[in-house]
Amino acid sequence: MASITLKNIKKTYEDGVTVIDNLNLDIKDKEFIILVGPSGCGKSTTLRMIAGLEEITDGDLLIGDRVVNTVSPKDRDIAMVFQSYALYPHMSVYNNMAFGLKNRKVPKDEIDKKVRTAAKMLDIEDYLHRKPRALSGGQRQRVALGRAMVREPAVFLLDEPLSNLDAKLRTEMRSRISMLHKELKTTFVYVTHDQTEAMTMGDRIVVMKDGVVQQFDTPQVLYNHPQNVFVAGFIGSPQMNLIDAVIKKNNDSFYADFSGFNINLPKRMSKYLSEYENKKVIFGIRPENMSISNGNSENTIKLHIEIAEMTGADYFLYGNLGDKKIIANVSSNQNIESEKDYFLKLDIDRIHIFDKINERLICD
Repeated sequence: MASITLKNIKKTYEDGVTVIDNLNLDIKDKEFIILVGPSGCGKSTTLRMIAGLEEITDGDLLIGDRVVNTVSPKDRDIAMVFQSYALYPHMSVYNNMAFGLKNRKVPKDEIDKKVRTAAKMLDIEDYLHRKPRALSGGQRQRVALGRAMVREPAVFLLDEPLSNLDAKLRTEMRSRISMLHKELKTTFVYVTHDQTEAMTMGDRIVVMKDGVVQQFDTPQVLYNHPQNVFVAGFIGSPQMNLIDAVIKKNNDSFYADFSGFNINLPKRMSKYLSEYENKKVIFGIRPENMSISNGNSENTIKLHIEIAEMTGADYFLYGNLGDKKIIANVSSNQNIESEKDYFLKLDIDRIHIFDKINERLICD
């Protein structure tokens, strides 16, 4: 059993700065959990507390049913993979992977079996005799993974392991790590600042800001139902357009008024919006929920396109709506030019409305 439970965890440094405050998480056995957020949000500190590399100021940390606050890292049945790989440069790949097992006095034939099994899974069998300096970044990262695998830990902790790799290798290693999790059937906790990694790899994602969990849910829920403006702007690439608006009412229907445009809101939102009539809110619409229009239909805005980036199947359109920067992601089945005005129709079934003051979701 390798569930992980964090109960009211707090981390305060000697200078009095609190970086984690009242953190509560329940990570299931064999789950792949991603901790994501901007630099300084506390995600790596959280991972290091799970590993035992950072002391916990207050609260309880459990691995399985055992409280491990004072248990040393080597006795927690965890293995950690770092951003820097942390390989011994003078040792071969084989000896790097075998090093921890040798220190534990594991029999030589068992070490050999485990190293070669891990090397086969990671496709590094041909490199076992090489030194780390003779390997590419992606190969070194696979060696670091292999060194963790041979220990057969209950929990894998990975701290931004792909951040030193180029874009192509990151994509390759993402899929490899995901497959590894399925094959090993072990709990993975993975830290990244890259929301694309989070969305493509995690069973569930912890979105953090300033040491506080903003939302903890599946990628689908985070994308479709962000609970506040921060999550809405952080999850999704490009990020959600967030526009100041005023809620108005026409007979029994509500609409959002911004920059001279009136956007009808779905009937299902009415019960949430009655107390917001004539009040400011934040109107959210994702770039991919906008499409080029002839301007004759409802729920359409006019946008001056400064830059039209053709990416193949899509255009990324960057423009201004008053003093607000807007991004639209539309199909490239028609020619779109920069420095021209275009009408964009909004998919009103994909709108999000947030409270202007506390930035919490009102309805979507």
